[in-house]
Amino acid sequence: MLALRRKLRIETDRLTLRPPQHTDFNAWTSLRRDSESFLTPWEPTWADDHLSRKAFTNRVYWANRSVAAGTALPLFLIRREDDMLLGAITLDNIRRGPAQAGTLGYWTGLPFVRHGYMAEAIAAVTHHAFSPLDLSRIEAACLPENVASRGLLERSGFKYEGVAQSYLQISGRWRTHVLYAALRLDRRGRTLAG
Repeated sequence: MLALRRKLRIETDRLTLRPPQHTDFNAWTSLRRDSESFLTPWEPTWADDHLSRKAFTNRVYWANRSVAAGTALPLFLIRREDDMLLGAITLDNIRRGPAQAGTLGYWTGLPFVRHGYMAEAIAAVTHHAFSPLDLSRIEAACLPENVASRGLLERSGFKYEGVAQSYLQISGRWRTHVLYAALRLDRRGRTLAG
């Protein structure tokens, strides 16, 4: 499932997970633009230059610096059969020392939802976080009404942990989120959170 080459790459059955590259600009911009109405209810407000080449270039530089520093793992989901960009997954805010934890975030372009791609990516990133990165805990948060994301996290082995009031600004408003976590050595029982 995992292959490390000259640059970070995680291989799954159908996907290559790798950091963004400058050559991804057109595919990323098209997918984000075409999926805007699907994505924006769940994401922070897009900056005016969100889809610009300059903003994407900054994203690529940030990704490279973050991977090199070990503070984040920003990865694009590339379908191997046709090199199609499907979405992205990021293990961010990697904390070492006593915490050994990180925060998971992800998005899928509208044409590719409900095909199991993100579940495949979450499984691979979770394995990578617990094995080569030696993390103990991966956290994730989503809006309470995001039933699809909550179900995906629960099917991926994340357990409901509670609620964070005014956790993130989504669509320009401070929004409460539900919190989930996966632990490397998880002895907790299943939850009934829906």
